Amino acid sequence: MAAAGLVLFALAPVQGRFTPHVLPGMLLLGVGAGIALNPLLLAAMGDVQPEDSGLASGVVNTAFMMGGALGLAILASLADARTGSLRASGADVAVALHGGYQLAFWVSAVAAAVAAVLGGLALRPVPVSSEGAQPVHA
Repeated sequence: MAAAGLVLFALAPVQGRFTPHVLPGMLLLGVGAGIALNPLLLAAMGDVQPEDSGLASGVVNTAFMMGGALGLAILASLADARTGSLRASGADVAVALHGGYQLAFWVSAVAAAVAAVLGGLALRPVPVSSEGAQPVHA
């Protein structure tokens, strides 16, 4: 869903309007990212011993923040390079900015789709106990 939202952003026209061209992508991206992030956090923390949970949570959240910062830096650099290239070839400012952002959204969409496929391939089967349900002691 997040990749589809990013594709919609990449396809938005230069003179697009909010409701038909931006809102659908925002909704798909928001829902898709929201659906993906909690299971990702659960997968990262699932096998951690209780005494190590604070440290592991800190590492996971730091990785989220660093990944976001690094990803944004890469995408902004790509967008800037594309915008500069289009401006150098005589494109209007709006068209050049659109081209730069469009490249960043396409790269993001591909990255999100690849991450979804890799995540799907990395799923582990849940072991089923042959003993049935066990009582939980609090």
